[in-house]
Amino acid sequence: MGSALPELGLETLDRLLSMALANPTVVAATVAAAIGVVAGLYALRRFTRPAGARFLGSIAGLDEVAILLHPNPDPDAMATGMGVASLAEQVDTDAVIQYPGQIRHQENRAFRTVLDVDIERIGHVSDVAAEHVVLVDHNEPRGFAGADSVLPFAVVDHHPGEGAGEAFTDVRTDYGAASSVVGEYFDDLGAKPVSPAKHESEVDADYTVPSRVATGLLYGILTDTNRLTSGCSAADFAAAGYVYPGIDEDQLDRIANPEVSTEVLELKARAIAGRDVRGPFAVSDIGRISNVDAVPQAADELVQLEGVTAVVVLGERDGTIHFSGRSRDDRVHMGETLGAALSTLREASAGGHARMGGGQLSLREGAIETVAGETVARDDLRERLFDVMEGDV
Repeated sequence: MGSALPELGLETLDRLLSMALANPTVVAATVAAAIGVVAGLYALRRFTRPAGARFLGSIAGLDEVAILLHPNPDPDAMATGMGVASLAEQVDTDAVIQYPGQIRHQENRAFRTVLDVDIERIGHVSDVAAEHVVLVDHNEPRGFAGADSVLPFAVVDHHPGEGAGEAFTDVRTDYGAASSVVGEYFDDLGAKPVSPAKHESEVDADYTVPSRVATGLLYGILTDTNRLTSGCSAADFAAAGYVYPGIDEDQLDRIANPEVSTEVLELKARAIAGRDVRGPFAVSDIGRISNVDAVPQAADELVQLEGVTAVVVLGERDGTIHFSGRSRDDRVHMGETLGAALSTLREASAGGHARMGGGQLSLREGAIETVAGETVARDDLRERLFDVMEGDV
């Protein structure tokens, strides 16, 4: 009996070989189908993994990544960068956080100082610290010379846009903050938020959320959702709750209540005094400024005025007009409003969410020009902003 089994096996093998030789097309189709099934199972396994695991897998094994923030980064951008840098370092990938523009808003400067954010300013593509670039809180590089030549390795964002990463893309426009996305990555990995009374080394976990990172992520969520009252989703609440055990309340208070410069207060007053109000909409041109972060702060103040539901504030610095809009009006999607208002102008860009948006317009020898080369008066620009808010464009 023992010798019959090998003989039977040989006979079966001979029959299979004969069949393969007689029907090579059938065998090839069978092999191809088998390969397809295996590939499908691999893809299913890969893409059904949590986003946090997929992101970490994409950067693990890299020597270094450059984490690039949008121009003039706010707390949400800086916190997202901190979170990505922490994840990278926990898989032995060096990370450098970089940004174009300025950090002038007193709240942003306090965030950087209190949380000791290690961050580098860049002005040219040659300043980018690594070959592999991770874009956070925006999905298309901008704000520095040669930005168009940067091909992102990964993108983590919550703003609408067409940008994508070569290896990883996660753009969640239904989230109120990019910090919520990264907070969810930590949660996907089972990371434990670390109390400010402890060091990460004292926590028994494969991955951790250091206290300063948890504090930054919570503050990033709060600022981009107006304290979880505007433009947020259940995911933002969940992310805030997840990182909460690791926050440092003293640091949060110091970031949220920084000293305000006289210049910023004067620019806010100028925006309110010089406002042009038509029905529920307001536009205020505050002229030349030295601190571009005063523009969004002025917009925050102006939208609180009784009877005003949507505002745009603009100010000029170094040949560029900076726009910031705020909306409490369901009829006015501020990101789309600014995009439409600037769409026909040369060297202009704008975008954002329903409740807030921003944009920039480069002047040509001090003048505003359309893409057709026509000059537009500053007053005409204000009229166009009103027309778009009123739905006439």
